[in-house]
This record gives sequence, structure tokens and C-alpha cells, in this order.
Amino acid sequence: MAEEILQEARPPERQSLSAQQAAEPQGTTHGISHRPWTLPPQGLALFHGDQDTARLSHYFLPRLLLEGKRVLMLDGANCADPRLLERLARQRRVPFERFCRQIEIARAFTCFQLTELIARLPRLLADFPAEVLIVTAFPELYYDEDVRDWNAQVAFEQALANLRRWARSGDPASAGRLSLPACAEEVLQDARPSERRSLSASQAAEPQVIVHQIEHNLGGSTDLKASAAAEPGLALTVAVFSSATTFTPSPARRRFFEKVCAAGSEVWQFNSNAEGKLRLVCSQYIVPRNSLSP
Repeated sequence: MAEEILQEARPPERQSLSAQQAAEPQGTTHGISHRPWTLPPQGLALFHGDQDTARLSHYFLPRLLLEGKRVLMLDGANCADPRLLERLARQRRVPFERFCRQIEIARAFTCFQLTELIARLPRLLADFPAEVLIVTAFPELYYDEDVRDWNAQVAFEQALANLRRWARSGDPASAGRLSLPACAEEVLQDARPSERRSLSASQAAEPQVIVHQIEHNLGGSTDLKASAAAEPGLALTVAVFSSATTFTPSPARRRFFEKVCAAGSEVWQFNSNAEGKLRLVCSQYIVPRNSLSP
């Protein structure tokens, strides 16, 4: 499946933002310097589509890992599949253990846990210095009907602000740490009975799994600790994989996805062409400021 998808990946389709954009040649739209099915060298890129979008994040990993990059995944969709990673490694004749040394995964089961993980990036990257951050189920994890609109909005805004700051600066110190635990405590105090049943204090304020090892279930777990030290001021690529357009959120949360799009330097959509082949279409590209000449 991976090879079929990658073979069918085509140059960026003409964008629909303006007549000028539509007239630009395929593959050079707005000066995009990388091909589809790859991630930009820095900034925040949003990839969205149907309910399988989070799983498609796996097909971006082989190129990154073969380039020697380290990847941290904050998995709100609970989609990380060690067997699929093992297959991708085998197809490229790369030992699976090599892939495992370059990727760490932190799972979030609630929107509060995902917000807390994003706030903890400096701490996580101190232990595992990664160049790429992948986030799944953002913002649809914040559509949970058992969480009140106001509480979901507070958690979402905090997470988005940290993601934007992190993608823009590439400096872990600048991302800071927002006071989510206090917010989560307030959420629980004001929670409806259904929220109290579904969320404990530890769930709201602390991710159940902070960073864990990939267990590929084919022979035990592997050590994922990286020996390389983080480079100061390293530019970080943030890639968000979202199926938000397949949800119908409450009116108070309908702009969550729009805000994520606005925060992204690139927005890509997975869809099918006339032959039913999967492709990526770029609908937004913003030239990073630090790439512009004085």
C-alpha cells in the first residue's frame, strides 16, 4: 500500500486560492521547494482528509528516517502502527531497529492530555532531540462532546498557540509552558457528571503515556533513546494530520479547524483523482519570513 500511494503521489495540483495561483505550473506553485508526500524543512504543515488521514502520516516517515532525522509523534488518533512501520522498513531493506531508534511516540487519549504534551515539548525534546514533530487528531480530539465548549476552547487555544510558537521559532525555550494543569483542575470542578465519569484529575492534567517505546510485537521493544544532543536554535518541522472535516462539531467549535489552517504555512488535502488514485493537493502556501531576502 505504501509503495502504491507513493507511486501515485503527483506534483502539487493547481491551487484554487486565486486565478494567478491557478495559472502557475504544477510542481512550482508559490515556490514550494519540496515535493508532495514530504514535509517542509520548517514551519507548520497541515494535512487533512478522511478518517484515515492520521494513518497516512506513516508514509512520510521512511524518507525522514532514511535522512537520519528524529521524529517525535504526539498521537491523539491512537493510530501509530508498529507493524506498518516494520513493513515500510522491510520494503526499503532497512533494519526495523534503525527506524525505532529515530522515532518516539507519546499517546494522548483526551484533548487535555494532548494540550499538556504540546506544552511539554521542551522537556520531551531534551530527552529525545527531534527535528520533526507529528501531531495527529488535531483539532478533532477537541470535539469531544463530553467536554464543555468553553473547556475545549481553552485547551485548544493553548495547544495551537504553543504549536505556532514552536514552529515559528524552533527554540524550545520560546514555546514556554502554559498552565494547563490549573486549567484542567478548573475544568474538573466545573465539569458535568458525564465529564467527571470520563475524566479523572490525572487524565485531565497528565497524559497517561508521556513518551513510550515502540513495541513492534515481533520480538520485544527497542530502546529509543537518542545519543545525539539537540542543536541550539534547531528549526522544527511541525506536521499536523487531521480528519476534522469529517466531523460536525458544536457551533462553538466550528472554527477550530479554520484556525489550524490559518496557523499553517502549508495546507494539503488528501483526495482522489478521477481514477480513484490518492493524491495531495496544496491549498495554501505562505513563504516563511526567514526565507525572504532583505
